[in-house]
Amino acid sequence: MRSYRELFRTPEFTPFFLAASAQTVAQTMGGLALGTLVYRATESPLLSALSMFGSSLVQVLGATLLLSAADRLPPRAALTALPLLFAAGTAALALPGLPIWALLAIVLAMGLAKSVGGGVRWGLLNEILSKDGYLLGRSVFNMMSGLMQIAGYATGGALVALLSPRISLLASAALYLLAAAVVRLGLTSRPPRASGRPSVSATWRANALLWSSAPRRQAYLALWIPNGLVVGCESLYVSYAPDSAGTLFAFAALGMLAGDVLVGRLVPPRLRPRLGFPLLLLLAAPYVPFLLHPPLPLAAAAVTLASVGFGASLVQQERLVALTPDAMTGHALGLHSAGMLTMQGVAATLAGSVAQLTSPAGAMTAMATVSAGVTLALMAAARRERRGPVPARLTPRPGCSPPGHRPR
Repeated sequence: MRSYRELFRTPEFTPFFLAASAQTVAQTMGGLALGTLVYRATESPLLSALSMFGSSLVQVLGATLLLSAADRLPPRAALTALPLLFAAGTAALALPGLPIWALLAIVLAMGLAKSVGGGVRWGLLNEILSKDGYLLGRSVFNMMSGLMQIAGYATGGALVALLSPRISLLASAALYLLAAAVVRLGLTSRPPRASGRPSVSATWRANALLWSSAPRRQAYLALWIPNGLVVGCESLYVSYAPDSAGTLFAFAALGMLAGDVLVGRLVPPRLRPRLGFPLLLLLAAPYVPFLLHPPLPLAAAAVTLASVGFGASLVQQERLVALTPDAMTGHALGLHSAGMLTMQGVAATLAGSVAQLTSPAGAMTAMATVSAGVTLALMAAARRERRGPVPARLTPRPGCSPPGHRPR
């Protein structure tokens, strides 16, 4: 599969894509509205960052306890139920007079549900498309994410400015309902990829197997840490520029779109593996000068350039899929998604704490510097690995396969 036209001619890809698009707009609109609502009430960069990205903090619990459900739930049923849950939670966030602790509790509960949703979604994408179509399909989803984030932040910013954050939250809830309807009507019913009941023990066994390979561990760390730290920078947009946060978010999404087009469509496959670490360095470097408080046009240009570096995740995901057996694809990609979102939540909390003690600009520079340092350490580890023996592709050993595994 080599073209976008082939993707959209694939049965079920279009409704799957449209439902995810609606959810992305809903998430960005709701996040910006909630962050603004909390900042207006508290004037706290930490609480504002937590309200926008705190749901990511509980992803690690989902990855530890619930992730075996990603391959053991019927995909259509799961992807219909989750946006219905998010719609109810987002509508509850719009209730007047809700205390901050209750807002954060709802955000964390929604994050726990999202930890399973990523594995279900990306495992289903791997079923809808052929094996060689996954990277192109994922790049289209990443590009969609950039465009829908631009639309979501622009629309959400307008609703917040012209009406109120609560109206934006209600609009977000309506989009979640639309996503649920598209999934229910547009996708066919499929059985789970693996039989057996989801359980904590099954999750632990699969996680241990996936984590047992050094190359896979390095791929996961490259996917989780450097970009998570940069998301910590993004979590401070509201406190850095309260009246222009929507603009910065929109330009960051534009840069992410450009990076996904570059890596997913324009770069030849033989060159892609060489771009992973340079793109991660690009992701961090433009945030370092924020200590100097650049004016809004320069700040927007910097975040656009930096976000091109998010294209590095496609390089690492391609490697992850190549090293993962088909029966564990949903779990493996769910672990990537949960770990990535957890790191984003941790980084947002850390960035908000540093900003509380210093300033948002100083915290952004600090997070970017640490991100670049982690990338350089991972580059050194990768060089050492290349000097050693070539690792074999991961295959489950007898007794280590998830219970009820069905060969495909």
